[in-house]
Amino acid sequence: MSLATADLYDQHGETLQIAAPLFRDYGGDVVFEGAVVTLKVFEDNSLVRSTLEEAGDGRVLVVDGGGSLRCALVGDMLAELGRKNGWAGIVVYGCVRDAETMANMSIGIKALATNPRKSVKKGEGARDVTLRFAELVVEPGQYLYADRDGIVIAKHKLT
Repeated sequence: MSLATADLYDQHGETLQIAAPLFRDYGGDVVFEGAVVTLKVFEDNSLVRSTLEEAGDGRVLVVDGGGSLRCALVGDMLAELGRKNGWAGIVVYGCVRDAETMANMSIGIKALATNPRKSVKKGEGARDVTLRFAELVVEPGQYLYADRDGIVIAKHKLT
């Protein structure tokens, strides 16, 4: 079975969720997949850092940053931390920074845009919660597939 998002859609149709085409690729791995870990934060990346410090085990961190374009939630240091700890990818409903450096890293990163401003560090946010953005309802443990065509979410890994 091909794991290209278009092929997955052709095979599984409306059982999949398709993200609105809002996201751009920033990581060196454009194609990535994994079980989902969810975070809900707003202009504070403290929880992003502490989560990426854990073993990723091939999972994908999905961060609902409220769609804020005022600051970045992930930069090259957090992307490298995620890569080093075995995360397959990071999807940010918000901004990233250090795009030039992240483009050469072996990790998938999708976000709305870039912004050079860093976030605050107040330790606020929630983990393992249901997220709603980009025409998706993302639950912890679902399975995310991403490539140049976009992002699809399945209830479980498709084999």
